[in-house]
Amino acid sequence: GAVAKKLLNLLEIEVLAHTVQIGKVKLSKRVSYEDIRVNVYRNAVRCADPEVAALMEDAVLKAAEEGDSLGGVVEGIALNVPVGVGEPIFDSLDSDLAKMLFNIPAVKGVEFGAGFKAASMRGSENNDQYVVKDGKVSTLTNNAGGILGGLSTGMPIVVRVAFKPTPSISKKQRTVDLKEMREVELELKGRHDPCIVPRAVPVVEACMAIVLADHVLRASLIPKTLIKK
Repeated sequence: GAVAKKLLNLLEIEVLAHTVQIGKVKLSKRVSYEDIRVNVYRNAVRCADPEVAALMEDAVLKAAEEGDSLGGVVEGIALNVPVGVGEPIFDSLDSDLAKMLFNIPAVKGVEFGAGFKAASMRGSENNDQYVVKDGKVSTLTNNAGGILGGLSTGMPIVVRVAFKPTPSISKKQRTVDLKEMREVELELKGRHDPCIVPRAVPVVEACMAIVLADHVLRASLIPKTLIKK
């Protein structure tokens, strides 16, 4: 991930990630990219909003006290990705990102842009309408999440990754003793993370960076002379 980020820096592509949900506590408002850069590593839950971060921390501590665990959502963002990065069919940019992100343990869902909300929208609502801004083609919205038809649109690539709660908890749970074929209660001892979401933030960043670096190299967007330097 670190090497991939250095390659992307040659094109001024930046990859960010932050926690947007833990349990039922959500970051409901949009935060600036600068807030993400500055605040994410200033709290234990890797949330860009200090007030929401405090609520998330309380939720994690409460779950831990009850011998339980929480899941959550990490949002990854890639800025300044050139238009046309990716492939239109089998190696589409979003499918490669999703494949990489699903390789992270505990990931149970991945969505881009509006994601599952798009299912309840009309085409007129979901379509990102094109405009000219500062002499460049841009869109009024980013429901596509920066990827359309398998290719980057030039807008920020936005992906949200859902993580399940840690399965190892100290609460008693029903299971089956396969040797005796009978129902038993399982109670785990020892220390277990009540929430792995904060640990996943840099992992999501790294996974996105690796896929993006792969695609820009395939497209020969980084001159070999720059790589040698």
